[in-house]
Amino acid sequence: MHIQPSSLAWRDAYKLMVGSILPRPIALVSSIDNNGITNIAPFSFFTAISAEPMLVCFSPMRRGADGSKKDTLLNIESTKEFVINIVSEDIVEQMNITATEFPSEVDEFEESGFTKEPSVHIAPPRVKESLVQLECTLHQVLHFGDTPGAGSLVIGKVENIHISDELYYDGKIDTRKLNPVGRMAGSMYTRSISDLFELQRK
Repeated sequence: MHIQPSSLAWRDAYKLMVGSILPRPIALVSSIDNNGITNIAPFSFFTAISAEPMLVCFSPMRRGADGSKKDTLLNIESTKEFVINIVSEDIVEQMNITATEFPSEVDEFEESGFTKEPSVHIAPPRVKESLVQLECTLHQVLHFGDTPGAGSLVIGKVENIHISDELYYDGKIDTRKLNPVGRMAGSMYTRSISDLFELQRK
């Protein structure tokens, strides 16, 4: 079967993307607006870019109803700061609550029961329950359209890394103890450590 994305409605193209680019790590992004209202939202279009400088990125899509920007993107464009909180299995239910489209004046920390932990270098709080948190300043944002289905690429420079003590050893993070989850298609998720295997490079 051969499919040209240009022949599909954006929702159908989206289904093919999320059904084939798997599994996807989840960035639970906390941000704050100019009135001090905090926001949390999960994004599974998320990855690393480089180590020097340490850059990460995630892609918030435009709202499907009207193509408007989501609160996370508006906050980051305004304040130039955000935190990426890594999602472990222990907090996946609370993460799912933050995926709800709450009104802008609603604080998702309160709705989800997450605890605000002050950041060191930036204003947006961290999610205390997350075992790894990346404090970021905005490096660059690129926009790709302004209609439903369009998206933006938010690139952040990592200014500070917070790692739970029990995960950290020999300059590394213990993946098994982090127990991260990945996003699949639809409402499906995957456990990252249930069936690990190792391949040595030659």
